[in-house]
Amino acid sequence: MSIADTVNHLPTADRRAVRRAALGLVRAEPASFLAILAMNCAAAAAGLAGPWLLGQIINDVGKGAGGSAVSTHAVLLLVFAAMQLVLTRYANYLGNRFGERTQAAIRETFVARALSLPPAVVERAGVGDLTARGTSDIAQIGNTMRDAGPAVLISALQILFIIGALLLVNPWLGLCGAVGLAGILACLRWYLRRARNDYLAQGRATSVLAEQLAASVGGARTIEALGLREQRLAVCDEAIAGSRRAQHRTLLLRSVLYPGVDISCVVPVVVVLLVGVSLAHGGVLSIGAVVASALYMQQLAQPVATMLEWVEQIQGSGASFARVEGVGLAVRDRPEESVTSQPANDRLEVREVSYAYDGGTNVLSGVSLAVEPGERLALVGPSGAGKTTLARLLAGQDSPDSGAVTVGGVPVAGLDQLRRHIQFVTQEQHLFLGTVADNLRLAAPDSDDGVLVEALRAVGADWVDELPDGVNSHHGVHGVSLDAAQIQQIALARVVLADPHTLVLDEATSLLDPAVARRTERALDSLMTGRTIVAIAHRLQTARDADRVAVMEAGRIVEVGSHDELLAANGSYASLWRSWSSGLTRTSDGPSQSIRSNS
Repeated sequence: MSIADTVNHLPTADRRAVRRAALGLVRAEPASFLAILAMNCAAAAAGLAGPWLLGQIINDVGKGAGGSAVSTHAVLLLVFAAMQLVLTRYANYLGNRFGERTQAAIRETFVARALSLPPAVVERAGVGDLTARGTSDIAQIGNTMRDAGPAVLISALQILFIIGALLLVNPWLGLCGAVGLAGILACLRWYLRRARNDYLAQGRATSVLAEQLAASVGGARTIEALGLREQRLAVCDEAIAGSRRAQHRTLLLRSVLYPGVDISCVVPVVVVLLVGVSLAHGGVLSIGAVVASALYMQQLAQPVATMLEWVEQIQGSGASFARVEGVGLAVRDRPEESVTSQPANDRLEVREVSYAYDGGTNVLSGVSLAVEPGERLALVGPSGAGKTTLARLLAGQDSPDSGAVTVGGVPVAGLDQLRRHIQFVTQEQHLFLGTVADNLRLAAPDSDDGVLVEALRAVGADWVDELPDGVNSHHGVHGVSLDAAQIQQIALARVVLADPHTLVLDEATSLLDPAVARRTERALDSLMTGRTIVAIAHRLQTARDADRVAVMEAGRIVEVGSHDELLAANGSYASLWRSWSSGLTRTSDGPSQSIRSNS
């Protein structure tokens, strides 16, 4: 099995969806598109005057006409050439502006969709696929809309106008020219039947490569610590080889298309010359008409070559557009997306929920649980029991395969403004480039600096006073460097500012120093009074302080009750408590850091 087979890619849109999206971009700016079309038509029409005027000059010379007639046609030839130059320049200008605006619209839509993706979808697909779609794929679409689109439009119009001009000069020559293009059409048909699938495969291979490189760079320390360097190199080599094979397939398509078209472009010119000379000898056509027709066919080679020059990029862009639009399909796949009603209350309820990752074995099976408003519930159990999975479902990070997870009767995963109701806090937090205040205002955009500082102090982040510019200090390049514990405190301060009615905690203070962690937990306890808290309790003092404890084993809830009730029942929780207490006692003579680590 190749690496590509193990990656859970985001969906890809079909041709109909891509056409619909492309038409939507055109409909968004109909006036601009019509102006581009009109300008290109005018430029193509101006370009048709040259061969005809040159044919007239030849006829004038052949008839012995005066110099004035030749001069007039020569001046007109220059005028129409200048007109074509100006019209083409402004047509390209309008096309480029249209392309830049549409690229911006695509990028904005992509970002909105990416931020709306269920977190579980992003985690399974990996950041590589999403990054590749948001960077190289959108850039390729933008280049096509800005450069290839106008160029192909102009070329298509020129081809139509040239064929029309040939038919006007002589229907037989026009027919010969059209038939002569059959070879080009055959080459294009062969190419287009294969291009989309091969370019989609190339895009998938690029995503796999990006994902493996990102994973290797992000986990560099772990790779070195565990001696996995050779293994990771082999994985990356396989991804690079897969990307190379995919690019070779698209290169093969081009290596067949271009030579075949080059040959096909010569045939119509030869056919028109042979037929034209024969008609001229029969007195049906003038020499000037034959020359004009031959020049038209020669002129036809330029727009055909331009179209073929861009057709490869257009096919690649079509595949990129399908991948970008596929992100929207992943958003629409959320089953509860249409939920718009508000919860009747803050009661969390889990009813007969089962869940499996990617169709595998159930991680949760028939779980039922109710959490009353204001209650503090601790989830405990051995590793792999399903605690984190249940917490993710409670927080709306994912949707159950069967059963329901609701708050006030409304499915949690489809809740409007979910994070205003339920906050999920883990040890994995992210700080965006910018000021500390910018990062805090993600939770409360209208808060002033004083409110932000108070939120930080509430979670024990007194270090904010030591920053050079306080809460307005910049984080990142050329700014202050905050460690993991400080970043986690900023995340907890966001929770304070967001003021949710329910908080789901999964090792939210694990990166803090033990003393700071305990102080932060006490601060959160006082701030979260009256709110519902569901905490995965890796340290059982958290379970002891909770209103109720739910004990999980093998994806099921086996016990529910208070700390004292479960100890009295002498079941699974009592066994966990005795084991944890004995471990705590054995390390009580050591430093507090090791006590907390072992617990």
